Amino acid sequence: MAERLPSWADTPTREAILSFIDRVAHGPDAVPEAERVAVFDNDGTLWTEKPMPTQLHYIVEQWKRQAAADPSLAEQQPYRAAVTGDFAWLGGALDRHYQGDDTDLKLLIGAVVGVTDGMSVEDYAASVSRFYEEAKHLTLGTPYADAVYAPMIELLRELEANGFTVYLVSGGERDFMRPMTEQYYGIPPERVIGSALGLRFDEDSGEVRYTAGLDFFDDGPEKPVRIWSRIGRRPLLAGGNSNGDLSMLGYARAGGGLALLVHHDDDTGRGDAPYDAGAERALAEASDRGITVVSVKRDWSRIFPEG
Repeated sequence: MAERLPSWADTPTREAILSFIDRVAHGPDAVPEAERVAVFDNDGTLWTEKPMPTQLHYIVEQWKRQAAADPSLAEQQPYRAAVTGDFAWLGGALDRHYQGDDTDLKLLIGAVVGVTDGMSVEDYAASVSRFYEEAKHLTLGTPYADAVYAPMIELLRELEANGFTVYLVSGGERDFMRPMTEQYYGIPPERVIGSALGLRFDEDSGEVRYTAGLDFFDDGPEKPVRIWSRIGRRPLLAGGNSNGDLSMLGYARAGGGLALLVHHDDDTGRGDAPYDAGAERALAEASDRGITVVSVKRDWSRIFPEG
């Protein structure tokens, strides 16, 4: 029999995960298969989010093109950060959001919706697919397909082997994730729940197109709302890595489920830089909330897929 979770170290965390899966999937306390729902955040949970989330990398390239066409844009944020390569400002805007300051996030969102305004959903998907084919991770230098966390992909397969249906629930934009989730994670596009840009149907062209607005931002308390509205079930297992995932983790815990918080604490140079920014509250409250902290340093024997 193949080893279960082979990229996980033999620690109490791995044992707790496997014991939970065995308990709810087999034996006298087994939960009906239809109720075995697992939800996972994306950035920082299933793949890397530093030096900035992958979608922001894609958007930065679009902002550079816009600034080249209209140089006046380069004098204002976030276009200035894109043109100058100021990843610290871009990543910091998200960190500040998780600390309760959305000033810079509003600038980001305003510029984000300008990238796709009027574009058809098919054209956007094609543009994103090209990005995934060509782009390299900014610090690892590898294709983004190789920046996924091998232990978490193994956990997805372990859950599926035990009758779980897995959903992706991210603050990232839904249609940016859909072109890659099946290939990278084995999660089909219909099981992707994320932030959503506004949409409208163009009667003349027969196309669904984006509008210059954000429909909703799938983060914090919005995550449980979106989970219920899309799935109609409380998750039995939830995984996240930031303050923005606390509500989702609490939603699973309130129903007796398992909540996992990935802690990026690996200082061994294996490629996942350590950081707590944006997760300070989640880490501080994990024990009291009954959340299981997954230490990248101690609980994962390897981080990225081999080869």
